[in-house]
Amino acid sequence: MCGRFTITDPIDAILDRYYAFIADGFEYKPNYNAAPMQFIPTIIGSKDGNRLGSLRWGLVPSWAKDDKIGNKMINARAETIAEKPAFKRLISSKRCIIPTNGFYEWRKDGSVKQPMRILMKDDRLFSLAGLYDTWTDPDGNKLSTCTIITTEPNSLMEDIHNRMPVILRSQDEAEWLGRDNDDVQSLLRLLNPYKASEMRAYKVPKEVGNVRNNSDELLKEVN
Repeated sequence: MCGRFTITDPIDAILDRYYAFIADGFEYKPNYNAAPMQFIPTIIGSKDGNRLGSLRWGLVPSWAKDDKIGNKMINARAETIAEKPAFKRLISSKRCIIPTNGFYEWRKDGSVKQPMRILMKDDRLFSLAGLYDTWTDPDGNKLSTCTIITTEPNSLMEDIHNRMPVILRSQDEAEWLGRDNDDVQSLLRLLNPYKASEMRAYKVPKEVGNVRNNSDELLKEVN
């Protein structure tokens, strides 16, 4: 599962990293505790290039009766996305990247759950693989939402949780975002556990468990 993450880099760094332009109406601010049902920064490939905009986290399929289903669709399992009705038609045409510089997971220590922050050893931005869709309510209002794909844990993550988000290798990002790429089998082959040797994890304050807490204090390492 992936249920919280951080995106705190300056917007210029994000734009440079993904060779992206800003979508109309998008406003960015650092988020130290991004959570489901929030609008989060996302990268989508367009005919004009990569676009940085926002999608609400928690997928609402275009065929859904209402948007409440989004609460249950924050993640999609890589092993079954080609089969599940909510995801199988998206893999070929509606893929996105969720840029992040770290995500949170809770490690069970006896009866206590200790929040951990997982990131790259060099603190760089990295890319979570996602899918998106657009739902229209009975009044004609459109809502664009996304889900983060998860996979089996690598050796770092298996001590923390039994799932981890799919982190795309930088050389695979263009293939994932490519608008003309509808080769589902080749896309599914990108959805693997990331190399543990490039990652690290550390304990963070328990305050991260409350979504109302959102400051750089959450990034501090605790003993």
